[in-house]
Amino acid sequence: MNTSAISGKETERSDPSSKAALLKNVRQLHLYLGTFFAPSIVFFAFSGALQLFGLHEGHPGETYQPPAWVEKLGSIHKNQTLAERHGPPPGFGSGPIRPPSARSEPGQPAQAQNRHRDEGRRDSLSTLALRCFFLATSIGLVFTTLLGIYMAFKFNRSRALIWSLLCLGAAIPAALIALTRRA
Repeated sequence: MNTSAISGKETERSDPSSKAALLKNVRQLHLYLGTFFAPSIVFFAFSGALQLFGLHEGHPGETYQPPAWVEKLGSIHKNQTLAERHGPPPGFGSGPIRPPSARSEPGQPAQAQNRHRDEGRRDSLSTLALRCFFLATSIGLVFTTLLGIYMAFKFNRSRALIWSLLCLGAAIPAALIALTRRA
């Protein structure tokens, strides 16, 4: 076996200049893809945060009815369409729907009913904690995406390319949404 050929291949693989070139190319690709998808990332993080607390839909018998723009963002986020209204028509149903744990069943002892209520309260506290965590995640995602856009402008020589990628990343989904509305 030729040891000089083997050591030559190892030298090629561990060549610092080729590793640096590869890393530079990967960073460039990350910058361009991140810039292109940044508008969608911010959109989904923001619209998802609105949905965490049900702000995108109203329910019969409740006083809260979401603004039209919040409903539209929720529709795009969930269904990838611009629906005019979500949920049942106004006045549909007799009032707010209670979760099964809050309903009392005839013939069930009071102790069992109280246990169901306590379980529902525990579920709601853990659900609220999870929603708050995901809200913080959403805020962090928006913030880090905006930092990435700032870094793209700061550390790339071609501002026109960065602006083009941002505009395309916003325009393509907007055009596709407009097309789904006509269909």
